[in-house]
Amino acid sequence: MNENKEIPAAAPAFKYCRESRVFKTGRVFPNDVNNHKTLFGGKLMSGIDEVASISAMRHCRINVVTASTDSVDFLRPIEPSDSVCFESFVSWTGRTSIEVFVKIIAENLYTGERAVAATSFLTFVAIGEDGKPAAVPSVIPETDEEKLISESAEERAELRKVRRGISKKLALQLNTTKYWE
Repeated sequence: MNENKEIPAAAPAFKYCRESRVFKTGRVFPNDVNNHKTLFGGKLMSGIDEVASISAMRHCRINVVTASTDSVDFLRPIEPSDSVCFESFVSWTGRTSIEVFVKIIAENLYTGERAVAATSFLTFVAIGEDGKPAAVPSVIPETDEEKLISESAEERAELRKVRRGISKKLALQLNTTKYWE
C-alpha cells in the first residue's frame, strides 16, 4: 500500500456563482461573418458552448457533458466593427446537472457602445471517473444579476424535463432508414 498517496478532499457542499465565472473576448473577422456581414450564428454558438463548459467544470472540478442547449436568443446582430465578450457562470444545479447562463455583449470598437447581443442557457451533467453521473455542489448567487437569473432556474429545469420527454417520444417515431432504401 502506498502511504504517500494523497486522499482527495471532500467536495464542497456549495460554491458561489463567481467561482465559475468565465470571460472571453474576441474580434469579428471577415471569415466569421455571413452574407449579411454579421457574425455567423454557429460561430457564436461554438463560443457559448466553450465558455459554458469551462464554467461547469470550474463548478464541479470533474468532467462534464453537454446535456442540452436550452436556448440561444439572438437579440441583435454582431458586426465586424464589434468585439464579442462572452460571460458565463453556473446559475443553478440539480443533483448531477449544472445550468450555465451565458451573456454575450457586443462592443462597437469605434464608439465604445455596448449591448447585450445574445443570451443562452445550457445544461451539463457531471460525469464521475466511473462514467456515471456524479453529484455536484449547489450554487449560491450573490449579485443582483446572479439572483435574477437564479430565481427562474427551477422553472427552466421543469421545462427542460417536459421538453426532453417530448423529444424522446418524437425520436421513437422518427425514421432511421437510409434515404436510398
